[in-house]
Amino acid sequence: MTESTAPAAPLPRIIQGGMGVAVSNWALARAVALSGELGIVSGTGIDNVLVRRLQDGDEGGHSRRALAAYPNQERVQAMLDQFFLEGGRQGKPYKRVPLPSLANHKLAWELSIMGAFVEVWLAREGHSNPVGVNLLTKLQMMTLPSLYGAVLAGADTVIMGAGIPREIPGALDAFAAGQPAKLRLDVKGDPQGETPVLTLDPADYGLGGVQVGRPKFYPIITSHVLANVLLKKATGSIQGFVIEGPTAGGHNAPPRGQVAYDEIGQPIYTERDICDLEEMRKLDVPFWLAGGQATPEALQEALREGAAGIQVGTLFAFCKESGFRADFRERVQEQAQEERLSVYTDPLASPTGFPFKVVQLEDTLSNPEVYAQRTRICDIGYLREAYWDDRSKAEGGKVGWRCSAEPVDQYTAKGGKLEDTVGRKCLCNALMSDAGLAQIQKNGDVEKPLLTSGDGIYALTDWKLGYTAHDVVEYLRGAAGTR
Repeated sequence: MTESTAPAAPLPRIIQGGMGVAVSNWALARAVALSGELGIVSGTGIDNVLVRRLQDGDEGGHSRRALAAYPNQERVQAMLDQFFLEGGRQGKPYKRVPLPSLANHKLAWELSIMGAFVEVWLAREGHSNPVGVNLLTKLQMMTLPSLYGAVLAGADTVIMGAGIPREIPGALDAFAAGQPAKLRLDVKGDPQGETPVLTLDPADYGLGGVQVGRPKFYPIITSHVLANVLLKKATGSIQGFVIEGPTAGGHNAPPRGQVAYDEIGQPIYTERDICDLEEMRKLDVPFWLAGGQATPEALQEALREGAAGIQVGTLFAFCKESGFRADFRERVQEQAQEERLSVYTDPLASPTGFPFKVVQLEDTLSNPEVYAQRTRICDIGYLREAYWDDRSKAEGGKVGWRCSAEPVDQYTAKGGKLEDTVGRKCLCNALMSDAGLAQIQKNGDVEKPLLTSGDGIYALTDWKLGYTAHDVVEYLRGAAGTR
């Protein structure tokens, strides 16, 4: 008798983008999943997102409800004792998560595991539809704990861009089996050429041997060449790709070849930066198109081109359920409708060196005067780069950490180039502010926001204030009267 197998679940036609710090929050991902498409939570900065929500009193009790399902309740209670504030902060600064290093990162990692678990668990609460997580490859120091927390909570899919995530499939295999996972850390200027290896062993967090389902893995790419490289050289299996064009929000891949700039300083993209879909079809792996795809016509065209569907960010970013502060959502929509809104592809803003799309709003860091008034500080540190610090002669050097958006004198003292600090913005603090989690610094300054969006923001002109994620899904499916 032949053993029967369950039919594979149908692929989503719409993937909701994984945006910002807590913009693609659990509420948005859950709403999209309940509509029958793939909802995605952002795993970026998830340790600080969790502890700041708890310090704000955990409105609605959502985080604590999810933490009650976490497999190690002893550690949950220790974390709540440290960070939860009944009634909120009362105007005081947030307690900071210690900056992680090679030698001292266990608290930050444990909070990240819990934070990703909470976000995915809440997005999956009350239904059985798939939910995924989005991570940034550049955030190497925090990748493994965020990944593990999401896997532990039952994430169906992992999506990663901003780099080449070659080692992630193997890490997913290990975590699904309850085993330790490893990730090499890129260290700039290491004369020894010995790449340090980050290792996360679930047993170190009281979770050893917990076996869970292995999520699908969809890297974000811009070319069929990279897709082919990943299929051949990744440490495990890849189930699909998201092909992102230069009109997408957040970080963009740099243009290929010699970079030219337009009259206002934006990098110019050409046909070389457009993925060859004929070559993608030859790989026989599902793919989704992202960047400027947020119309029913684009979805149908993507399907005709052999794609499984589209990924959409901007329309979801400004819907009712997203994690953007409500006043930001409303201002952006109002200015879009008044045709007073623009998006600038800033080649300097991000410490990663990748172009970063910035919404131009007067009282945000997009305004040069507001940017100039901010006192530089690096107190979150996700975008720091690891570098070889040879100032410690007795030890022969060691791995240090620096960020081109930190205080200039500190960065240059660590061997960083002065010119690399020009125009750099602290995305860590700014994106926390976007989600209503702004830090109050020691000088009394409240961190300013910096909104990012794809070019599709101009389509908000046609949308009513307070539209929902379900409205977006129905519109993309071709339903009339949803805007």
